[in-house]
Amino acid sequence: MQHPDPDLLAKIPVFRRVLPEDRARIAAVSHLRDYQRGDPVFDEGDPSAFFYVVVTGRVKVFKRAPDGHERILEIFGAGGLIGAVAAYESRPYPAAASAIEPVTCLLTPSPDFFALLESQPTLVRGLLGSLSVRLMELTSRLAELTSGRMDTRFARLFLKLADQMGTPDRGGIFVPMVLSRQELADLTGTTIETSIRIMSRWNKDHVLHTDKDGFVLLDRAALEELVA
Repeated sequence: MQHPDPDLLAKIPVFRRVLPEDRARIAAVSHLRDYQRGDPVFDEGDPSAFFYVVVTGRVKVFKRAPDGHERILEIFGAGGLIGAVAAYESRPYPAAASAIEPVTCLLTPSPDFFALLESQPTLVRGLLGSLSVRLMELTSRLAELTSGRMDTRFARLFLKLADQMGTPDRGGIFVPMVLSRQELADLTGTTIETSIRIMSRWNKDHVLHTDKDGFVLLDRAALEELVA
């Protein structure tokens, strides 16, 4: 079992304001775990045995519909807290999580984490602040999934990805995230047929181009007009 270097925790937003000695205590009871693309991190209904933080890579959190289709609620990158609300409330995870690329997560057993929270108030402040932000983002995400035209939902998604990880490259804004048409459909609450149709039209209209290692936003103004 590989314990993390305490300095690694200083790069994770929820721990940045924690005293170095507190980060060392967390590192001593935590470990790192690697996942390959498609590996489950946890499943819906699993006991919330750990607090998970994404160190590298990206993890999707999703719900499975009765027909077996997935609805992606959020994609977490480095620094993201996964399932933290469930772990904090000691209830089963309300959704599933899996790696969409090679991922390393920091896992802290819930009992150990609670013991540290009881003795270290700075951890409480950092965790509660991060949970509040994540709850607001998730509420906004659920609203986006149930409102607006499909083009608007896709535009919101790509603008968000561009803001989070986009860089000027390849004649536009390059987003280094590989998502299948099915995953795009799951993220926007639609069908794969609709996903294929929108992406094909945007490629033809030089709005957005799909590369083997991500996406290139060629006409950001066109996407912004859709969400205005």
